[in-house]
Amino acid sequence: MAKRSAPEVNAGSMADIAFLLLIFFLVTTDIATDSGLNRKLPPMIEDVVDPPKIKERNIFQINVNRANQIFLKADGEERLIGLKDLRAAAVKFLDNGGGTGVDACKRCQGAKNPNSSDNFDKAIVSLSNDRLTKYKTYIAVQNEIIAAYNELRDREFRRDFPNLQMSYVEANERYLDPQTPPKEREDLKEKLETIKLLIPQKFSEAETKSN
Repeated sequence: MAKRSAPEVNAGSMADIAFLLLIFFLVTTDIATDSGLNRKLPPMIEDVVDPPKIKERNIFQINVNRANQIFLKADGEERLIGLKDLRAAAVKFLDNGGGTGVDACKRCQGAKNPNSSDNFDKAIVSLSNDRLTKYKTYIAVQNEIIAAYNELRDREFRRDFPNLQMSYVEANERYLDPQTPPKEREDLKEKLETIKLLIPQKFSEAETKSN
C-alpha cells in the first residue's frame, strides 16, 4: 500500500499577510524619542568694544556649590535658598518692576523694590555651579528658573488672549503639535512671539567653577 504524503501548506499567502502587518505597524506606531532641554544658545558676539553695562540689581545670581547648596544673590543681599523656594524668588525678581522713567514696567505686578530688577527686559538670571555639583541638582535648578518664566508668561498670555482659554505653555504645546492645523499654528506663533518679546528669557549660564 502506497504511503500517503502530508499535505503541503502554501506559505506564500502567510508571508504576504506578515508583510502587510509589518507595514501597518510601521506606519501607525509612534516612536518615542528622548529630547533634551529646550534651550537656545545666545548668538556669537564678535569684536564687542563697549559691552552693555548691566546694573547689579538687574542680575539674579545663582551659584550651586559642590555640596549642592544653592546660594542666591539678589535684591542687594546674598543668602542660602532651598530648591522649593527658588521659583517663587525668581518670579518675585522678574516681576519686581522697580524701574522708573524709560525703564518703568507697566505690566509688572511686583513690589517695585528699587534694589531689584527694573523690568522684564532688563532682568537677567545667571547660573553658575561647581564642577562637583550633581547633574540632577543642576537640572532641577534650571527647571525651576524656566518654570518661573513660564508662570509669568502664562499670566500675561491669559491676560492678552482670554478667548483662547489656555496658558502660554498650553499654547506652545499646541503650536508644536504636528496635528495642529497650519492656520491655527500661524496664529499661535504670532501670539507666542508677542509674549516672548514682553518677557524675554534672559538666562545666562556662567562657566563651571572648581574651588
